[in-house]
Amino acid sequence: MAKIQAVRGMNDILPSETPDWQYFETTVSNLLTSYQYQEIRLPILEKGELFHRGVGEGTDIVEKETYDFNDRNGEPLTMRPEGTAGCVRAAIQHGMLRDQVQKLWYMGPMFRHERPQKGRYRQFYQLGVEIYGIKNIRIEAELLALSWRLWQKLGLSKHVKLEVNNLGTMENRESFKTALVSYLEPLKDQLDEDSQRRLYKNPLRILDTKNKTTKALLIDAPRLSNYIDHDITENFTLLIQHLKSLGMPVEVNPFLVRGLDYYSHTVFEWTTDALGAQGTICAGGRYNTLVEQLGGPATPAVGFAMGIERILLLMRQFDTLPESQMQPDVYIISAGETSQWYALSLSEQLRSTLPSISFEINTQGGSFKSQFKKADRSGSRLAIIIGENELEQEIYNLKYLQGDKDPEQIKTSMLIEHLQRYFS
Repeated sequence: MAKIQAVRGMNDILPSETPDWQYFETTVSNLLTSYQYQEIRLPILEKGELFHRGVGEGTDIVEKETYDFNDRNGEPLTMRPEGTAGCVRAAIQHGMLRDQVQKLWYMGPMFRHERPQKGRYRQFYQLGVEIYGIKNIRIEAELLALSWRLWQKLGLSKHVKLEVNNLGTMENRESFKTALVSYLEPLKDQLDEDSQRRLYKNPLRILDTKNKTTKALLIDAPRLSNYIDHDITENFTLLIQHLKSLGMPVEVNPFLVRGLDYYSHTVFEWTTDALGAQGTICAGGRYNTLVEQLGGPATPAVGFAMGIERILLLMRQFDTLPESQMQPDVYIISAGETSQWYALSLSEQLRSTLPSISFEINTQGGSFKSQFKKADRSGSRLAIIIGENELEQEIYNLKYLQGDKDPEQIKTSMLIEHLQRYFS
């Protein structure tokens, strides 16, 4: 019978890898808590219209990448391709936005039916951070400072750079779109296939094309910056000055527009040269109209999402992950039926009394020699040996597996005190 394989692009995270994920998750959670952001946990399945209305019909995500299906009742559902729309839906549904500021974060799997490649999968994991109710551009400054601090904690600050752009208001963008389409229409036959498709549906996406021919055509195209209100431009300039004062590697990229319809004002991407074509590891911006678009009250909003797989790839490449801590402090060896059951009881007593010390017990049996080999391979510092003779004499034999300390015997009544002293 043929083996059943995982669905293409949906990968297992094996025990050898999970310590890296746990380290990332713990680092993120501690950092966001220190900035007073609260975690929200969102469902994987949402009503299909949430993404078609929120993300945008003309985007690549909705056009060709979402996992859409009808459930048994015929209701159209979508496996979430990104987290922002679902977070907005939850905030509206639970009345979190009426004259309130919310600083939220979430982490979990997203789903897109795109071609699997290095650092990019059909089930992939994102960290998302969203802020509702703050209009001032200073919250963008805090959000980018937070992400910069995360790169420092993960040992990646020397390997990333920040690109930012100012999209202005939706009205500014509409004026610019009209000018851009007018400029590109006579050149339509020279555009690449994707850009031709986007020309009327989502023309701003043409600005971040990777096609060299199309890029050359954009050199003389209208500039978005010429269509943006003066006060918004001034605020954006202040933001750039502040980010540079914090030592961030920031540059303004006038072609950065992001791939989702709901962005306006500030947009940004953290990128790296170390992952080839998949160089964006964190991206986001302001989306002041999305809450109202999804049926909520008019609410200023800004946020970002980062791809966890890509960040872990980068950390492995530059060796910034700590060594796995999955090794016991104490390994308990026992032989004989009575001794093995006794050792099980002892291990639970020790875990209750000494919660800061980790214990592993051999439950498979076998000779003392084979158990000592397992104890050595475990990386533990100390082995406790319990046999029938030890039980009769009410002693434990201790063998120190690291260092040059000689083996010794202690009374059973002295074990806890001895372990406390040894591991202090």
